[in-house]
Amino acid sequence: MLTTTLWAAQIILALYFLFGGLPKVLGRGIDRWIGFDDIPRPVTILIGVAELAASVALVLPLLLGAFEWTTPLAAVGLVVVTLMASGFHVRAGEWLPGLATTLWAMLAGVVAIGRWDLLTTGPSLGADLLVPVIAVLVVAIVVTLVVVFRMPAPSRAEAREAAVRAAEGTHV
Repeated sequence: MLTTTLWAAQIILALYFLFGGLPKVLGRGIDRWIGFDDIPRPVTILIGVAELAASVALVLPLLLGAFEWTTPLAAVGLVVVTLMASGFHVRAGEWLPGLATTLWAMLAGVVAIGRWDLLTTGPSLGADLLVPVIAVLVVAIVVTLVVVFRMPAPSRAEAREAAVRAAEGTHV
């Protein structure tokens, strides 16, 4: 039962992030999404590529019977990406999208935990490498949280006014 449930969750996540990552990479349809105007295009492409790679790594290795250890790592990567998106939504006062992205992060986290045993087939990383990596990640997370919560998010009205002023300035 657990295997079937994990497969279903992986397929749902893979499809969601496949169709979420494609517009970010291709640049088509991204204008309908909130918040991507504030993110530089190369960063948007990087996010899209990460989502596409994770969507493939959630399903393909287990189907092929090779590199299965990438599946829990892909799920962890999606947790990171979606929690960062949640932070942007919360900062902008968009509570429902923030909740939705947090739920996607939780689903990816459950897949990571459910497939964690596959890491034993992957490369071995010693404590000499993992301890400094974890230390750097924890510091980066704390700094990111401090920055996100200390910076006031502009209201949508202010953002619209700035866009109108910018558009008027280009026509003068």
